[in-house]
Amino acid sequence: MLGKLLTIFRNMQERNKLLILSLLVGIASGVAAVILLKLIHLIQRLLASALDGSTHALLYLVLPGIGMFISLLLLRYVVKDNISHGVTKVLQAVSRNESRIKPHNMWSSILTSSVTIGFGGSVGAEAPIVYTGAAIGSNFARFAGMSHRGMTILIGCGAAGAIAGIFKAPLAGVLFTLEILLFNISMNSMMPLLLSTVSAAVVSYIFLGNELPFQCTLTPFSMMNIPFYIILGIICGAISLYFVRMTLRLEDKLGKISNRYLRWMWCALALGLLIFLFPPLYGEGYESLGVLLNGGEIATEGPLSFLLGFKWGVPAFFLLILLLKVFSMTLTNAGGGVGGTFGPTLFVGAIAGFVVARVINLILAGTDISVPEQNFVLVGMAALMAGVMQAPMTAIFLIAEVSGGYELFLPLIIASAFSFGSMRLVERYSIYTKRIAQSGELLTHDNDQAVLTLLKTSDLVRDKYPRVRMTDTLGEFVDVISDSDAQVFPVLDARQHLRGIVEMDHVRKLMFKTDQYEAMRVHDFMEQPAAVVLLDESMESVMEKFDRTQAWRLPVVDADMVYVGFLSKSRIMSAYRTELKEISQD
Repeated sequence: MLGKLLTIFRNMQERNKLLILSLLVGIASGVAAVILLKLIHLIQRLLASALDGSTHALLYLVLPGIGMFISLLLLRYVVKDNISHGVTKVLQAVSRNESRIKPHNMWSSILTSSVTIGFGGSVGAEAPIVYTGAAIGSNFARFAGMSHRGMTILIGCGAAGAIAGIFKAPLAGVLFTLEILLFNISMNSMMPLLLSTVSAAVVSYIFLGNELPFQCTLTPFSMMNIPFYIILGIICGAISLYFVRMTLRLEDKLGKISNRYLRWMWCALALGLLIFLFPPLYGEGYESLGVLLNGGEIATEGPLSFLLGFKWGVPAFFLLILLLKVFSMTLTNAGGGVGGTFGPTLFVGAIAGFVVARVINLILAGTDISVPEQNFVLVGMAALMAGVMQAPMTAIFLIAEVSGGYELFLPLIIASAFSFGSMRLVERYSIYTKRIAQSGELLTHDNDQAVLTLLKTSDLVRDKYPRVRMTDTLGEFVDVISDSDAQVFPVLDARQHLRGIVEMDHVRKLMFKTDQYEAMRVHDFMEQPAAVVLLDESMESVMEKFDRTQAWRLPVVDADMVYVGFLSKSRIMSAYRTELKEISQD
């Protein structure tokens, strides 16, 4: 019976299979999100119950390092793969690996990130669950024999379902896929995304209850506060630039420590010190957000907590937390932990909103003007997300959905727009896309750019051209071309390295000089190609070489300069038209 159903399913039209699979992927992604959250809370409860007495505070300083070390061992001996930077990995899978994500990613990110965050790692669970959902979509599609386009859409469905499941925010899940994952999806492809996000959100509500992730107490919006929300947006744009560039810079610095255990030791020590000085840096920080969103004051202990006793010491203390969250997040990931930047972005945005509101209220103390701090905390979350992730629509609707703060829709739009705009003036790419963009493998909403990214040089190379040796005589060369209709011939040495080319148009007159058949060698009349293409070179770079040289075809070599074949402009254009038709179809 099951075999018959599978046969019927496999024989369906792809459009119908896509709808069924999108529902299943959404349910599976929602279940994965629930499992991850339950595991994190379980580990946190077990640790809390095991820690008591005078050693309680000190143990909390070393717990994140222990979690990082366990995650490091799991990655090395169980997973045996690098699964950090989940959202970036999804983008790379679509642009580089034909939307194929390894099966272990359906569980490995859940396992390692739950340990990392449960032990107090200063990262978020959202990026790992996005990677998990995308892996579910990819592998379900592969099992069903879907096309590349169908597999790509199901990856988007899995990622959208994961966001909808972990935040109970179906609309934000759809926007996340369209804005952050940069999928160029037609309107007819929206139905699978909606099915996935709604089914994932329903699963989340069933198992996690009806309570919103960020329940908050808000005050009515006042039009008089619009200038202050504009200020918040601009400040969040500046903080976004700091967040993105400092994160990437720290990753590069820490990545230079080649010994992973030595790197873990330094990261664990540094993270423990930061948490000792600023306890709110422990874990995701969502408990602190809950306090701020309801107008409360975070109660914390530490060497610098005396600052909270001064009116200007409060914003100064939280400004330091804002700046150092980037360090604690990067240290956690670099030290072997698995987590994302999504959660820390929300945390830093909330702190930014609180600091800006508190400073405004302190400056305007004694006047009739004041701003509601909890409103600014909520709007700051959206504003920083819009800047760091360069996804203003996702930021606006996500924060509205997770908090029920639709009454602040206008300030959410204002602050997010100003943060996104000010960030965009100086930084074109988001924290997820910057490194991929540098390699030329980033998919965008621009159809032309997307097609060039999807085309692979290695898939378009042809090796139909007869090879000649540098030492061949003119007579031997004439014998080769007499049996071929090729217009160009690669000249190779004994190790198959490309040494030059011979164009038929340039040697046609020599073919009739029979008296030179033994005297002349190929190296006497061969030419250097106008440019050489590498086998793994991006298509954008390849097209730049064709435009610069005005050549019709160029030779292709591998990393060792061994000849592979030729790449022709006509073949690229043909593949371009085919790919453009596929990604543009409804």
